[in-house]
Amino acid sequence: MTALARLLRPGDRIWVTGSANEPTTLLETLAQETLPAGLTFVQFPLAGYNQFDFTRFAQDACMETFFMTPHLKSADPQRLKFLPMQMRAVYDYLASNIDVVLIQAARDHQGVLRLGPNVDFAPAALASADRIGVEINQSFVAAAGSIALDEHLMDTAIESDRLLIELAPPIVDDAALAIGREVSKLIRDGDCLQTGIGSIPAAILAELNDHNDLGLHGGLLDDGGMRLIQAGNITGQCKQIDQGIHVTGMALGSHELHAWLAETPDVHFAGANHTHEYTVIRQLDNFVSINSAVEVDLFGQVNAEVAGGRQLSGTGGSVDFMRAAAASRGGRSIVAMNATARGGTVSRIVPKVEMVTALRTDVDMVVTEYGCARLKGISSADRARALIEIAAPQFRDELELGLLNG
Repeated sequence: MTALARLLRPGDRIWVTGSANEPTTLLETLAQETLPAGLTFVQFPLAGYNQFDFTRFAQDACMETFFMTPHLKSADPQRLKFLPMQMRAVYDYLASNIDVVLIQAARDHQGVLRLGPNVDFAPAALASADRIGVEINQSFVAAAGSIALDEHLMDTAIESDRLLIELAPPIVDDAALAIGREVSKLIRDGDCLQTGIGSIPAAILAELNDHNDLGLHGGLLDDGGMRLIQAGNITGQCKQIDQGIHVTGMALGSHELHAWLAETPDVHFAGANHTHEYTVIRQLDNFVSINSAVEVDLFGQVNAEVAGGRQLSGTGGSVDFMRAAAASRGGRSIVAMNATARGGTVSRIVPKVEMVTALRTDVDMVVTEYGCARLKGISSADRARALIEIAAPQFRDELELGLLNG
C-alpha cells in the first residue's frame, strides 16, 4: 500500500479539486489501490477536464457532485449524488465535514509552492481537512497571483510532469457573433465584468476591444480575458475594491494563458467566498453579470441546467452573480444565449422552463442573435412580448398563441 492510500481511512469524505487543477496523476495512482470502506469523494467537475467516476474506485465508494458531466452518465445512480447548490453555498458546505483534500500545486518563479489554476473552494476544504495529499506538477509554473500552500501541511505528495489540459478555442458562428455585438452595446467604459466560457462569451469579449478601463471580477479567466488585459481594455482602475487587480477563481485556456499568469501578479486567484460573495460584489459599481442558459420562459425564468429531464450541468454560480449585480450601483445581469437549439428545430424561448435555475426577478436583460429584451421594470405581459420579439422568427407565432391562450 502506498503512502497515498494510507492517507485514507474508512468513512472519509475526500474533496478532489476539479477543472484544470485536478490532481490527475495522483488519482490514477489511487485508482489502482485497494481502498478503505465507505469513502465519499466530493468534486465540482467540469466537462472536458475531469474524467473520473469515483464510484468505480471501490464497490461501496460514493460521489457527491455539484455539476453533472458526460463521464458521469454511467455512474451507479445509487452511489452518485447530485447536489443542487450555488457556488457560494458550495464553499460554505466544504468548510466542514471534509477529512481529506487531494489537490494539485506547482512552484512559482521564486520556488514558492502555490495552488494550481483553480482555487475556488480550496481554502474552505483545506481548512476543514486534517489530511492533505498533493500532486506537485513540474510541467508548469504556478500563477504568480495564486494562493501559496504551506508545505508543512502536506501529509503526502507525489511529483508529476503532466501537461495541463488546454481548453480548445470555441467555434464562434454567426449567431454568436451577433450576440457578441449586441451584448457589447450594453457594456460601458469602466464596467466590471463577469463572464463564462464558450462561443458566446468568446464572441462578447472579442467585441470589447474598443472599451476602456473595464474591470474583471468573476469565477474564471480565459484567453479572451487575457487578451483584453494585455491590450489595456481591462485595467481594473475603476473598481472600488481590488483596484487594478483582476480577480478570478480559476483559469481555463491555453498553455500560453498559464505561462502568462506565471508572469502576471495582477491576476489574483480567490475562493468563492470572495469571487461569488454578494457583500463583496455589491461594493463594485457597474458590475455586469453575463451568463448563458438552456432556455428562458415568457415569465423571464431561466433554466441553465436541465434538458429533456436530464441534468446537464449544475446550478453553478450564475445566480450568485445575478443577485450581486442587482445590489451593485449601476449593475446589470445579462443572459446571452442562442435563440434555438438542435439545428434550429427547438426554441430556447419557451412558454415555461423545465427547471428554474434563476428567478424571473434575477434577470435584467436577455440577448439572442435577434436582439435584446430589457425585462427590468416592465410588466409581466410586456416582458413576455419582449422575449417573443427576440425568439427565432419561426417560433414567434406559436409563442404568441401560447401567450394568448395562457
